[in-house]
Amino acid sequence: MSETEPKRHRRGGRERRDPNAKPAAPAYITRAIPTYDIMGEENLLKVEAAADRILAEVGLDIRDDDECLAMFRKSGAHVDGMRVRFEPGHLREILKTAPRQFTQHARNPARSVQIGGNSVVFAPAYGSPFVMDLDRGRRYGTLEDFQNFIKLAYSCPWLHHSGGTVCEPTDVPVNKRHLDMVYAHMKYSDKAYMGSITSEERAEDSIAMSRLLFGTDFVDQNCVILGNVNVNSPLLWDGTMTKSARAYARANQAAVIVPFILGGAMGPVTNAGAIAQAHAETMVGCAITQLERPGAPVIYGNFLSSMSLRSGSPTFGTPEPAIGSMVVGQLARRLGLPLRCAGSFTTSKLPDGQAMQESVMSMLSAVHCGANFILHSAGFLDGLLSMSYEKFMMDADFCGALHSYLLGVVVDDNSLAMDAFKEVAPGSHFLGCAHTMANYTTAFFDSTISDDKPFETWQEAGQTDSATRANKRWKAALAEYQPPSIDPAVNESIVDYMDRKKASMTDQWY
Repeated sequence: MSETEPKRHRRGGRERRDPNAKPAAPAYITRAIPTYDIMGEENLLKVEAAADRILAEVGLDIRDDDECLAMFRKSGAHVDGMRVRFEPGHLREILKTAPRQFTQHARNPARSVQIGGNSVVFAPAYGSPFVMDLDRGRRYGTLEDFQNFIKLAYSCPWLHHSGGTVCEPTDVPVNKRHLDMVYAHMKYSDKAYMGSITSEERAEDSIAMSRLLFGTDFVDQNCVILGNVNVNSPLLWDGTMTKSARAYARANQAAVIVPFILGGAMGPVTNAGAIAQAHAETMVGCAITQLERPGAPVIYGNFLSSMSLRSGSPTFGTPEPAIGSMVVGQLARRLGLPLRCAGSFTTSKLPDGQAMQESVMSMLSAVHCGANFILHSAGFLDGLLSMSYEKFMMDADFCGALHSYLLGVVVDDNSLAMDAFKEVAPGSHFLGCAHTMANYTTAFFDSTISDDKPFETWQEAGQTDSATRANKRWKAALAEYQPPSIDPAVNESIVDYMDRKKASMTDQWY
């Protein structure tokens, strides 16, 4: 373990009583409960065989990236124009060079995260064009909103990662906003972050800025930035994404390879067929990174979702994709790749009961399927069209509960509590015994959103609901935010890079 790599923690202490106190938490979670494997070997082999047949008999198109096609042709794939077909086992052989786990370094070494193995990393939601709060409703996101969510993620002990495009800052030109977004992650947080993937040049800018922050040699040898790269399902990789994925791999940085399959639209309505399709598409994307630079870190990603077949509207947080994620986890482990899967998905338009029911369904599937990097852990609302301030705080609070859940049941002399049984007489209570007093600050997760007071006390305090309490919490968190320090010379070099890049191009708004 390097000096800049964090020690693995199994538990973060939790402080009680003061609702504004910031509890201690690990840089990432090391799960102490096993993954839940729902599918037996016979059916797993059938799903893998279906993916192999898709790749061999149908194939997959790679558009506008001749270099990528040439790499696959050289590797032995069958290339006919844009169409690429693979013999069974071909991609698995290529993927053997990918690391099973890796460290993504943060500029604060204590916040670096392990991705893979038994590690679990929570990151905010990603990609919403709108933002929402109880005061101003739904509106287009701005750079100020973007910065606010980074500050909230930095301030939250239960989120391990700063995320990426937490919302679209639509008040900044399309061709320049990636610079402001990456810089905001660097300036307002010292947690690990993601970069741009909307063009090869923007991916290169993200990496170049990271070299200024971490040092060129360090970046060449270590992962410091992730790029979330999406497949154009069904069965199409376009050049924008393949070139971005190759840019990250070329720099030894991690691409997160993610198909986005809405059952009935971009994939079959049946779970097994959609899983097989996603497996095929993801293996191709992961293989691209290994052909570009063998040994580059890569994350096997997945985004299964459903749709209302009556209206044609996407649906999120439904049970079929959730249980499908369990199988995806098994497939990723069989390939030996770190996994990104699921998140706090919901189609609800408000931070209400529907939102949390659907989000919990989806998040628990991510936890139990063995996901290592969980994007969309906080803030997802309105089918990913809106990033909600209140939902962000409610989800982050649930992430705190998951820290305790993933710890499992600790069995040792202290937890078996024999001293307490000896001290407390039969028929008495444990409230004041020495064991309780020694353990009460860390025994249970203490929510900052939920209300566990008696009905009368809650009524006298204004009868607030969770969203109202979350509204107060995000405002308090922003008011109390203190930025992490950054080396002035490094900051100046990054700002200078951004200024020169922006001056070299005219504004584009579409």
